[in-house]
Amino acid sequence: MKRYGARRPLVIGPIITAVGFALFAVPEMSKNYWTSFFPAIVVLGLGMAISVAPLTTTVMNSVRQNQSGIASGINNAVSRTAGLLAIAIFGIVMLQTFNHSLDQYLENIGIPADILPNEQRVKLAGMEPPSNDYPETKKELQRAIQYSFVSGFRLIMFLAAGMAVASALSARLLIEDKENRHR
Repeated sequence: MKRYGARRPLVIGPIITAVGFALFAVPEMSKNYWTSFFPAIVVLGLGMAISVAPLTTTVMNSVRQNQSGIASGINNAVSRTAGLLAIAIFGIVMLQTFNHSLDQYLENIGIPADILPNEQRVKLAGMEPPSNDYPETKKELQRAIQYSFVSGFRLIMFLAAGMAVASALSARLLIEDKENRHR
């Protein structure tokens, strides 16, 4: 970090993280974990590993030593608050996307949307189709639920990738290059 500064890892790390999020959006429902999700996890983890230490160091180096405890506390509070907001906002987006996709799918196959009640829909992929239908209809409803979950999941992963790219851009624009600082 002393040699290169924080800018490079805070640009490169989020870009790799964005690629990891985008890789999560690629797999289909019936793919193998090791060939579909595992590579995304590795790439996402690599991007986060490149980003976290320089980010913490940048925050801690931006204050005087006697204020390092406050800076650390603020850094942790902001990190946790961002996580909570992401879960809340992405949860709403996921549910809305799931419901919209499910309604569209059901309309396309000629099944009324009210066959799956709203109180069941909050379970997302865990919801159970009604058991009193014909086996073919139940299978089609299960496929609709899975398809709708994947649609919502993909949107969330692309949004997360976009936010990671925005993070890289902000680091690029807001953090001085180490070479420029010493001139």
